[in-house]
Amino acid sequence: MGKAIYKPKGKAGEYARYACNFYVGCSNDCDYCYCKRGLLGHAMGAPTPTLKKCFKGHITYGVFVRELHENIVQLRQHGIFFSFTTDPLLPETQDLTNAAVLYAVNQGVPCKILTKRADFKVLESFYSFQHLIAYGFTLTGCDELERNASSNTERIERMADLHRRGFKTFASIEPIINLNDSGEMIRRTLGICDLYKIGLLTGHKSYTPADVAHFVVNINDMVLNHNFDHCEDVKVYWKDSVLEFLKMDKEYRHNVSPFSWRFDMSCHVDADYDMFHLNH
Repeated sequence: MGKAIYKPKGKAGEYARYACNFYVGCSNDCDYCYCKRGLLGHAMGAPTPTLKKCFKGHITYGVFVRELHENIVQLRQHGIFFSFTTDPLLPETQDLTNAAVLYAVNQGVPCKILTKRADFKVLESFYSFQHLIAYGFTLTGCDELERNASSNTERIERMADLHRRGFKTFASIEPIINLNDSGEMIRRTLGICDLYKIGLLTGHKSYTPADVAHFVVNINDMVLNHNFDHCEDVKVYWKDSVLEFLKMDKEYRHNVSPFSWRFDMSCHVDADYDMFHLNH
């Protein structure tokens, strides 16, 4: 679509229909970061965030504003996700992110922001747009692999604070490095998290289809029981990496693991789930 706003594809497309990337590179220094891999890893996975080269000679904020208005109808319906090529709430990136989010929500465009930070600022003006802003936190439970990020406990504490203040919250339980750690992250955030997106680690060797099948059933039961006990509406999206690993379709009707089960699918949503409930 443009220099700032575009349609992500593949695994990224399971997070959002439209996304915005201003920067490449990230100082969180996560061992598993997909941006560090491949031929462009030296640029995409750099330890310091820098503006994308396509913004050279352009006023970045102005580019964002123009592209937002060029696609305003679709963006009001589907929102904008920040960001796939850096952490949008690093000390170096959050000012531009906040400026873009503030402009977007003033135009009626919902925004989702995914981070591994707990030390970011929330603009006072954001509190007038809580119905259009969702804060997400990547939670793996593995601080040792995310050396410069805020700890997972700090992220959970910040999620609790934002949820209490009226913002929508979501968790990226991806990549799953250890099934027990990921399950614990979900258990600790039930009641302060509105949506979980759960995906496996690419090239994983630490778990089997039987392990993952048990995990899926346990998380499904955990969320359903919580929703029943607390009359809440917590939702779960299982990413394609999980379904393909278990050889299941998106209706959870088929699997070739050693387990067979019938799902109560009331807590399950698809990739396009509208957290903001604007299109109902």
